Amino acid sequence: MATTSHVAASASESKAQLRRMGESLLERIGNTPLLRLERVGREFPNVEFCAKAEWFNPGGSVKDRPALSMIQAGVASGALRPGKTLIDATSGNTGIAYAMIGAALRYPVKLCLPDSASPERKRILTAFGAELVITPGDEGTDGAIRKVREIVAADPEKYFYPDQYGNPANWQAHYRTTAAEIWEQTSGRITHFVAGLGTSGTFVGTTRRLKELNPEIRCVSLQPDASFHGLEGWKHMPTAIRPAIYDDRLADENLEVSTEAAYRLVKRLAREEGLLVSPSSAAALLGCFEIASRIPKQEKAVTVTVFADSASKYLNERFWDEE
Repeated sequence: MATTSHVAASASESKAQLRRMGESLLERIGNTPLLRLERVGREFPNVEFCAKAEWFNPGGSVKDRPALSMIQAGVASGALRPGKTLIDATSGNTGIAYAMIGAALRYPVKLCLPDSASPERKRILTAFGAELVITPGDEGTDGAIRKVREIVAADPEKYFYPDQYGNPANWQAHYRTTAAEIWEQTSGRITHFVAGLGTSGTFVGTTRRLKELNPEIRCVSLQPDASFHGLEGWKHMPTAIRPAIYDDRLADENLEVSTEAAYRLVKRLAREEGLLVSPSSAAALLGCFEIASRIPKQEKAVTVTVFADSASKYLNERFWDEE
């Protein structure tokens, strides 16, 4: 059993390690570009469509933000210290962020991942040295959550379990960074914020801060239109394990999005905007289009969404070959 002084010393060592890494890798997380889309959505000339290009994060996705925040919170509390293994359930992107940061800070990482996750994600995770526990693909992230809880319950002293679905440090990352960046990059002109629901951290944290900055900003959450879908990382809330951090009182409106429509828009974005984005990113833009269709032509609007990652981890998907 570790003594209190030993735990405090370990926590202090971990914090010093984070500070040293801050001069290189970790400082590159956040401050992603806000892209203005010029061609898709041109049927709505009164609406500016903007998207945060989150693949500019070093781990390639928006999930670098909450992963770093949860690791920092774990180190600060002493829950994460040398000798612990970081473990969590993931559909891929948060796992990649954990594995990247874990490799940089020399923490072992073990991840429960549904078999339906793309081959590219699995390859990236193993490249960073993460140990994978593959769960049934048809159970999605819910099956991975159940498995990680089982593993931790069997040996709680071995693991640091940040629980991205229930950890306030998840949404707080977006409250501190994503929202502030959007506000600054639009010079406060944003009128609508639109984002998909997975852990719900992006939507919850960004919305809470934007509403403080301007209560008139309309915030719209998105989810798949069916329990079985192809929008990796998103949850169909009526049939999924509800994330503890999700607050359904925040959204001014919640919309459902079709996987097939998102696939079609992925290819349009590549060919008309020169942007290779993920299906979930295209789905987020579909939500923006739905909102734009309701805005009177005489009104100007600035709609902002989050492109969670690029298409690089989805190039084996069949929809690329479909007309």
